[in-house]
Amino acid sequence: MPELIFLIIVCFYFSFLILVTIGLRKKFPRLKLGDLPSVTIIVAARNEEKNIPSCLDSLYKLNYPEGKLEIIIVDDFSEDTTGSIIEEFIKDKPLFRKIYPDKNSDLKGKVNAVASAVRVANGEIIILTDADCTVPPAWAETIASYYQKNVGIVNGFTVLNNENIFSGMQSVDLIFLLASAAGTINLNYPVSCIGNNMSFRKEAYKAAGGYEKIPFSVTEDFMLLKGISKLKNYKIIYPLDIKTVVASKPCPNLKELIKQKKRWGRGGFDAPFGGQVIMGTAFLTNLMLLLSPLFFSTVWLYLAVFKIITDYFFLFPVYNKLGVKFRLKYFLFFQVYFILYTVILPLILLFSRKISWKGRNY
Repeated sequence: MPELIFLIIVCFYFSFLILVTIGLRKKFPRLKLGDLPSVTIIVAARNEEKNIPSCLDSLYKLNYPEGKLEIIIVDDFSEDTTGSIIEEFIKDKPLFRKIYPDKNSDLKGKVNAVASAVRVANGEIIILTDADCTVPPAWAETIASYYQKNVGIVNGFTVLNNENIFSGMQSVDLIFLLASAAGTINLNYPVSCIGNNMSFRKEAYKAAGGYEKIPFSVTEDFMLLKGISKLKNYKIIYPLDIKTVVASKPCPNLKELIKQKKRWGRGGFDAPFGGQVIMGTAFLTNLMLLLSPLFFSTVWLYLAVFKIITDYFFLFPVYNKLGVKFRLKYFLFFQVYFILYTVILPLILLFSRKISWKGRNY
């Protein structure tokens, strides 16, 4: 009986990666440069004095048709020098605007910052990124080119800068998670996304009620995805396109990594049933890997080798498409890291769902 359960879980995991790969290979029509819609880029920044200069510089270097781009930087009541850095950078750059979140709003944290910016945005398309990210020059025009008439959301990939094993395993993990999210979205089943490289049609945002009507979550990006998906009349896509890739920074230490994973894990409780099944399968697969040495002599080794090979053939083509160098040692450490956190995180959330983020508690 245990062997049968083993086989079922392994088959489900393998089948899931096959389906996701099919979704990742989908191609989408694009607009010509002259037909691109107007765009507003929004960055919500709180206590980001170390990161905001490089973010602003990369945004300033963006290519986009003249008169169709604006950039709104929201100083989310920073307690460091973030605000003054923004002001100094944008003072002679009319594309940029600095605003503050609405103090009278009932919305919390980053949700309030983004909602405040969307209210005053002039663009037909809203593109979000974070203050610890840098973007390539073709980023905005490439994302906007996917906005055919019926498209409501276009998501992009984020890669993490990696210099050692700790950051390297985080980088592999993020690409694995985003590739899984992209594949399911392109198969018309939105399960997840990432808010530091997300865009949406302002019209679709309003139709969903905006953040004022969307239930609050610490993963506000996913709730917006869910809200627009429920409308049923907008297409949501996740192209595997090197020109839409954003670079971000990994968590600097274990404490911050645990906070991040806990926040993402808590947001996972809002996932649809299919998303819960996917997360449950990951939990069971990795739990089996941990427990199998206690019950079987060699089956655990076969399962571990099978999973490593399957994950490799799933991830390697994604790395190539994104123009990211695949490093085997980071991939192998990711295997251990992924097993541990997918088993431990649900147990942590059973006892505490309190989240601390950017000096705020939720």
